[in-house]
Amino acid sequence: MLDNKVALVTGASRGIGRAVAVKLAANGAHVIVNYNQSKEKAEEVVQEILAKGGQAESYACDVADYQAVGDMIQDLLAKHGHIDILVNNAGITRDQFIGKINEADYDLVMNTNCKSCFNTMHHLAAHFLERKSGRVINLTSTSGVLGNVAQANYAASKAGIIGLTKTMGREWASRGITVNAIAPGFIRTDMTEVLSDKIKEKTIARIPMQRIGEPEDVAGMAAFFASDEAGYITGQIICVDGGMAI
Repeated sequence: MLDNKVALVTGASRGIGRAVAVKLAANGAHVIVNYNQSKEKAEEVVQEILAKGGQAESYACDVADYQAVGDMIQDLLAKHGHIDILVNNAGITRDQFIGKINEADYDLVMNTNCKSCFNTMHHLAAHFLERKSGRVINLTSTSGVLGNVAQANYAASKAGIIGLTKTMGREWASRGITVNAIAPGFIRTDMTEVLSDKIKEKTIARIPMQRIGEPEDVAGMAAFFASDEAGYITGQIICVDGGMAI
């Protein structure tokens, strides 16, 4: 389905990014497993993909760094000649009530989660436009759709991704480039596993399907958006959340 496609997945060393990387590779894509600090975990993802007969490599880059992203894109284009699929997944949290969030943590979350999407799309724009093709999948969150207590920085960053997705969907639609976003709900990742059982129980009670989602639930939607079957869909935000945002 994705044979001969090159996919760049940011923040792909763990959680949702890892599941997306594995899924795209299973569908035939050559996957670039981007990471910032987790080299060992990124290599584990690469080895998992290779062991299943797929194609993958890792690439270290802080996607919040504008110039570093430009260098990464140029390196990858020089090596592979093309990038067909971009999955902007990198994200962090620094949860705190707004009166207690320090400026550094606010900026770090905004830059890692939202500005990183601008960085990758900006540096790939000329390539996508020249080829008149491309698939961009941005990972936002139900927090960006609904808001969430003590997540002013995180929710703002994820809401920003929604605005960016809709804008670029319009801007690139006539050039054969689709831009869509997935808004995961409560998914079993490192971010959610550290939460107390009490918080988990309260959150699950708000989910109509009454369960925590798995990274693979999100990966399936990413693979669909990356495929030819989604060629007439752009600027859309799909919640993969068990009904939480209904």
